[in-house]
Amino acid sequence: MQPRTPLLLCVLLSQVLLLTSAEDLDCAPGFQQKVFHINQPAQFIEDQVILNLTFSDCKGNNKLHYEVSSPYFKVNNDGSLVALKNVTAVGKTLFIHARTPHAEDMAELVIVGGKDIQGSLQRETQREREHKQGGRGRSRTPRGTGTLMRGSIPGPWDHDLSQKQMLNDGAIQDIFKFARTSPVPRQKRSIVVSPILIPENQRQPFPRDVGKVVDSDRPEGSKFRLTGKGVDQEPKGIFRINENTGSVSVTQTLDREAIATYQLFVETTDVNGKTLEGPVPLEVIVIDQNDNRPIFREGPYIGHVMEGSPTGTTVMRMTAFDADDPATDNALLRYNIRQQTPDKPSPNMFYIDPEKGDIVTVVSPALLDRETLENPKYELIIEAKDMAGLDVGLTGTATATIMIDDKNDHSPKFTRKEFQATVEEGVVGVIVNLTVEDKDDPSTGAWRAAYTIINGNPGQSFEIHTNPQTNEGMLSVVKPLDYEISAFHTLLIKVENEDPLVPDVSYGPSSTATVHITVLDVNEGPVFYPDPMTVTRQENISVGSVLLTVNATDPDSLQHQTIRYSVYKDPAGWLNINPINGTVDTTAVLDRESPFVHNSVYTALFLAIDSGNPPATGTGTLLITLEDVNDNAPFIYPTVAEVCDDAKNLSVVILGASDKDLHPNTDPFKFEIHKQAVPDKVWKVSKINNTHALVSLLQNLNKANYHLPIMVTDSGKPPMTNITDLRVQVCSCKNSKVDCNAAGALHFSVTSVLLMSLFSLACL
Repeated sequence: MQPRTPLLLCVLLSQVLLLTSAEDLDCAPGFQQKVFHINQPAQFIEDQVILNLTFSDCKGNNKLHYEVSSPYFKVNNDGSLVALKNVTAVGKTLFIHARTPHAEDMAELVIVGGKDIQGSLQRETQREREHKQGGRGRSRTPRGTGTLMRGSIPGPWDHDLSQKQMLNDGAIQDIFKFARTSPVPRQKRSIVVSPILIPENQRQPFPRDVGKVVDSDRPEGSKFRLTGKGVDQEPKGIFRINENTGSVSVTQTLDREAIATYQLFVETTDVNGKTLEGPVPLEVIVIDQNDNRPIFREGPYIGHVMEGSPTGTTVMRMTAFDADDPATDNALLRYNIRQQTPDKPSPNMFYIDPEKGDIVTVVSPALLDRETLENPKYELIIEAKDMAGLDVGLTGTATATIMIDDKNDHSPKFTRKEFQATVEEGVVGVIVNLTVEDKDDPSTGAWRAAYTIINGNPGQSFEIHTNPQTNEGMLSVVKPLDYEISAFHTLLIKVENEDPLVPDVSYGPSSTATVHITVLDVNEGPVFYPDPMTVTRQENISVGSVLLTVNATDPDSLQHQTIRYSVYKDPAGWLNINPINGTVDTTAVLDRESPFVHNSVYTALFLAIDSGNPPATGTGTLLITLEDVNDNAPFIYPTVAEVCDDAKNLSVVILGASDKDLHPNTDPFKFEIHKQAVPDKVWKVSKINNTHALVSLLQNLNKANYHLPIMVTDSGKPPMTNITDLRVQVCSCKNSKVDCNAAGALHFSVTSVLLMSLFSLACL
């Protein structure tokens, strides 16, 4: 094995010298810029150049091939990145892989404008840190690709490899493998930045230096440029950089609670402002100071706990907010009770968990008795202190109101075992209020009473309801009582709470009471039977006809009283009643067509008056159904019509007929011209239907007013007839103007018209 060692060392040395000399070449294979940042556009336009990439393998880029991590993009041969079609969203990062037979590299495009920009900047910062800490020999594979990047294989320039590691067989194999695939070392970025930490609330003077950016490879004449939120973006002007030295300064006091971190970017530019290197992320972290007091901002704080609750029962939680950094003691809160009001029966009724803020009971259940407490409401002054409760901490206070809620541990009790009530017969309403006592909270169901009649109410004549203000039981009569049936009633009533009692409490004998009710006799009015009373008669019956005899009885059966009758309401004045025997007869003709009759029914009221002292009155209703008789002649409408003297259509008017009677005493109606004098007619009446007829002319007439007697007959037995004059105005109708003025014109009867017509015919 010893003879092979010198040969192995020679090979190793030659490879190291070869790679070291490659590092000194002016040409650095790979992308000239590794990371690009662009703002997310509304849309990536097809074939529109997004950015230009510069890649060189230092040997002419023969067989250069690009690959893009998104299928929606490509890189042209000239290095321009374009979209294959219109695209609106593609994610936060694109990777572009370039490869030739001699070199390969990866570039990253960060799309700024989405929620992930913070993460993208942090990843870029992390890559920079890994590059600085790990050197060129660290192995790393980019996201979204399985291709090894240039510099991903350990080489002899990796200072983290010891000489012993380099000389083992594995290291030698890696060296030869790297020499075959990518002999050029990875280019390192020249701008070096570290996060800057600045305490908030710094005082004057400003500006003051807070950090420095280093660029070991910066060309002569280049300048530093700082951008980002706090520089050239709102709030502007907080940070600045010395363009020559790279010193970063702050110009004013910072407030961590307003902005906790600033993401800035550093780059170097030439004299024309063109970017030479960067942008490289620079993070400014504002260090928290204890400048915010704890605040209780969710009040009012009201808690409830049931009386008799066991010790340690949680009542409520009090939490405060501190705007300082939650990762520091500046926002680490501790709670305590500063004051309790009232302080009885114990000054320490409650305890608060100093870390969680939970308020719990600390007294025995016996002391937590609402009925024995001076006041069932407690007010606690709660204090929250930051700095973990140390004396130097800032404090905030709030008031917690704790209500001791009632539970139903007392049953309601009647104030008396027996109650008395008196009521007149025939009367309804409240007759007595039943009083109870209950020690529970009046605003709860543990105090509110519910009453039940458990005996003595078979006819459901009584009901009992709770007075919501006094909790009394209001006993009412809902069905009138009858002294003649029963003069006394006895009810057994039970009272309970709306809420159930607690298990160790029960309803005792005092939760029931007896009510004795005495019914007083009163003089009740006579009662008609039946009521209403009904009869059916034909209209137009003769005056004095007997309709019926009414019957009224006195419910006061124990009293011997007489009854007299009288008419109470008789709208048409048609009726009379015998005051002794109640016989009703007619005093006028009954007319079904009278306005006092509705739907053929006439209504009258009668009184029955007993002989009591004072007398009592009862009212009875009589309904008389009137049958129709043909006692109304029909009538026609309209009674006036107009017609033109030269009308081609000789129809004059359509007449209708109506009759107040009912069928069969109405239609069909018969229409005729009354007393036609000659057989040759000038007028004609034609039937249309049972209720209408058409009046027409057989020839044109001169302008004048004519009276035509129309006779209409109904279908009753016997029938009734009515004759009505139809006034027909013959008008002059010229040039769309109608002139019906009959002044100076002759008014002819039908006979005259006929004679004139005959005379005219004779002259022809």
